[in-house]
Amino acid sequence: MMKIGILSWDAYKARNLAIARGELQPEPSGPEVWMPSIDAVAKILSEKNRVLLRTIQEKQPRSIAELATLVNRKQSNVSRTLKTMSRYGIAELREVGGHMKQPIALATEFQLELRHA
Repeated sequence: MMKIGILSWDAYKARNLAIARGELQPEPSGPEVWMPSIDAVAKILSEKNRVLLRTIQEKQPRSIAELATLVNRKQSNVSRTLKTMSRYGIAELREVGGHMKQPIALATEFQLELRHA
């Protein structure tokens, strides 16, 4: 299960600076990923995108094109979504020869943690 924290951009920057200065220790059980708002989480983890992750996990497609066919979505849309997910560590695009990339789901279950900032 991946823990996602919700923290405003300013609070996120302040937190990271405090960690860098040694003023704050990140909690070992704290969120692995930080997002700026619930809206951002809702967009990235929409029902369609959770289906995408489950399909990757269950069917193990060898390419983005194969995944797009399995979920009946345009390849360009699936590619864009996976690139966004990979920036947050939710998915990975693993090179498998040449220019082909295999989608890997790094998380399919999530827990949200809201922080005051």
